[in-house]
Amino acid sequence: MIASVRGTVTATGPDHAVVEVGGIGLAVQCAPGTLADLRVGQPARLATSLVVREDSLTLYGFPDDDAKQLFELLQTASGVGPRLAQAVLAVHTPDAVRKAIANADTAALTRVPGIGKKGAERLVLELRDRVGPVPVGVDGAAGVTAGAWPDQVRQALVGLGWSAAQAEQAVAAVAETVEGETPPVPVLLKQAIRLLGRTR
Repeated sequence: MIASVRGTVTATGPDHAVVEVGGIGLAVQCAPGTLADLRVGQPARLATSLVVREDSLTLYGFPDDDAKQLFELLQTASGVGPRLAQAVLAVHTPDAVRKAIANADTAALTRVPGIGKKGAERLVLELRDRVGPVPVGVDGAAGVTAGAWPDQVRQALVGLGWSAAQAEQAVAAVAETVEGETPPVPVLLKQAIRLLGRTR
């Protein structure tokens, strides 16, 4: 089991990063929010979970051990594979997932693409007693400080292959749509990619 990787980020894509460890480039599947914090050419440490299938070995990466442990716990529920477990953590923080499951908040869980009402009810039923303590004052989705997101989204877009000028333009366009509480970085990044997709 590869529990974590530490090395230089040599490349990023829409759903993965390549981290060079001891001369070997490891492809690590990551959620957009995790990718937004990685910089090509910079060192990084990712908690990882190796998923073994008959025809593949896939390494999933997370910003910390807490997210990785929840990723592995989610997969113990019926019908939840690694892709869906990662999608849950792309939409919600680990604490928000625990709160949603502990409080039977199926509305929050169904915000994850691929989880319907029955799937959300199954997650609650099977994991409620196993998610651990729920911190007080946790909101429903991954938040971000208002001043930090433009830089994170800009650097993620450049890492994905757009020019600095295109990234700047997309960030400015997304900023115009932000009112009140700032949405999570993955949501803002998807919005920027959608905008750039129209101009490519």
